[in-house]
Amino acid sequence: MNHRSVYRLMAYLFFAHSTITIINGYIPVFFKSQGLTGSQVGLLMAIGPCATIIAQPMWGYLSDKYKSIKKMILIALIGLSVTAITFMFVNTYAGYLVMMFILFFFVSPTTALGDSLAQKTSVQKKVSFGRIRLWGSLGFAITSLVVGYVLTWIGVEKIMLPMLFMALTALAVAFSIKDVPGTNKPVTVLDAVKLTTNPSLFLFLLLAFFISVSHRANDIYLGLYIVELGGPEAMIGWAWFVGVTAEALIFATTAYWYRKWSPLTFVILAGVLYGTRWILMAFVENPWWILPIQLSHGLTFAVFYIAAFQIINKLIPEHLLATGHVLFITVIFGLAGIIGSLFGGFVIEATSITTLYLIGAGSAFIGSFGLVIFQKKASSNHSKEVSF
Repeated sequence: MNHRSVYRLMAYLFFAHSTITIINGYIPVFFKSQGLTGSQVGLLMAIGPCATIIAQPMWGYLSDKYKSIKKMILIALIGLSVTAITFMFVNTYAGYLVMMFILFFFVSPTTALGDSLAQKTSVQKKVSFGRIRLWGSLGFAITSLVVGYVLTWIGVEKIMLPMLFMALTALAVAFSIKDVPGTNKPVTVLDAVKLTTNPSLFLFLLLAFFISVSHRANDIYLGLYIVELGGPEAMIGWAWFVGVTAEALIFATTAYWYRKWSPLTFVILAGVLYGTRWILMAFVENPWWILPIQLSHGLTFAVFYIAAFQIINKLIPEHLLATGHVLFITVIFGLAGIIGSLFGGFVIEATSITTLYLIGAGSAFIGSFGLVIFQKKASSNHSKEVSF
């Protein structure tokens, strides 16, 4: 079977996720370099997820309605490139608020829809989803390392230059990716709205949120934590590189471990490991200890993401897959990002990042415990979720 479309999609995911690296890993440091306070940085980083919550369901719905993920990706990448150029001419707090909203409005669907297309392509081509998705992780990891040194050389104030380069490269590659034909059943706004009234879907997303909010807070404040502990800016790149490389290894070996337990069991396991990870982070005194702890990122995020994606596939109808996938990503990255940013900024300013990590551990354990109850009720009711 011809897998050229798979390889093109892998290349696209590499560069699309590279753009997210720059936002997650370095924009908070850029804002701090501009003299902004912790709460101001927290608000700016919360604006992005607010835009994500608005944008991603819209992009997912349009993809399902017009039966084309590729077209939506191309439009989003063009918008992202224009936004990156405009960002370079902004130097006020109010301007940053506006630009962060626009930036996330366009950047969020580039990876969310890419992951949705990867899932559909994996089914069509009979290739492991993890094998395709790992290239997004590799892009994230390699870029996080390289950009750390690039910004040390050119200055963090020029952060939009590597961002623009990655966006334009992703756009060039995106022209060659292929859509996956789906069902011809028409999609209406009412269909999309009905997804939010599914009680099993709602409960799963709520409990997954408790786990994800701790992850997003770490994503946003990891760079600041490293700098606060006395680590160099380049070390931020190494921390991301170590973590996301471990993530890529888990994605690459999906076929060997994924079928051993149910997807829900893996999500619960990942949640418990998240809580343990944050406790370890809370007691770090030397920034170099963060690097070995980052190895657990593969056993937390990658396991959680792969398993949760499969649960979502079982909870939503086929003709709304892109909408459902984007709804899931909106909750675990968008909504969780808002709470992680705002609450995290408040906690850091009032106490410390150490306290934030301890609270994150508690949140992850709450989500995991709730999912255990969710699993038991599903099994006792002999409902569809029993296969989770």
